[in-house]
Amino acid sequence: MYARPGTIEEAAEAMAAADALAVCGGTDVFPAHAGKPLTRPLVDLSGIGGLRGISTDDRCIRFGAATTWTDIIRADLPPAFDGLKAAAREVGSIQIQNRGSIAGNLCNASPAADGVPPLLTLDAAVELASVSGRRVLPLSTFITGYRRTALRPGEIVSAVVAPKPSARARSAFVKLGARRYLVISILMAAAVIEKDAAGRVVSAAVAVGAASPVAQRLPELEQDLRGLGPGVKPSSLVAPRHLAPLSPIDDVRAGAAYRLEAALAVIGEALDRAAEG
Repeated sequence: MYARPGTIEEAAEAMAAADALAVCGGTDVFPAHAGKPLTRPLVDLSGIGGLRGISTDDRCIRFGAATTWTDIIRADLPPAFDGLKAAAREVGSIQIQNRGSIAGNLCNASPAADGVPPLLTLDAAVELASVSGRRVLPLSTFITGYRRTALRPGEIVSAVVAPKPSARARSAFVKLGARRYLVISILMAAAVIEKDAAGRVVSAAVAVGAASPVAQRLPELEQDLRGLGPGVKPSSLVAPRHLAPLSPIDDVRAGAAYRLEAALAVIGEALDRAAEG
């Protein structure tokens, strides 16, 4: 079965009809099924106009689920989203950025998904739609493990929502790979730092990807960064003890020990870039 609904409501009905697989850009779904028969019904979400686009109100910035990485790169967003834009430029090739969607990156639930760390530092939440209505989950609880999410049968992601940040907040994203472009991350880090008028850090958010089954925030480091005075580089505070939430593995791209060692440098670079604005 193949369905191409025109509204979110029609999509929810199609998803509820069977054990359907939702697809939009297809940049993760199609490679995963290369050479394999597709046994599940397919619900194509790319025809739903209301799923694509970025909107802002007094409280939040809302990314429709089908919003592409190119849309994000071109959007007029606050400086706190510069890290997300930098991550968007790292998602495959320009062709992939033109097709791949923000929700697809989250639903694929890869530990190396470039979009997850910057969205975690922005305290993003995921809006889910089904025939029963809508619910919202923090991104930190939406991705539950390696290739696993909290999506229930019949649900689709309808939007990704981030609270409107302070005008003083600045962000950065740093990716470590075997080459500069078109590569799966060995490790990546995102950071958001807000300073007061005197240049003192009033809040910080740091997240690391590709070093655990799910990208992780580093709360102890965030706490230690608060109150950091002007003239002190945030990277000088990063220590091995801050990496306790991480659980890297050995794989074809790098060893666990290397990832932990590299994390200190990558996190420090992301923090210094964010602090410099």
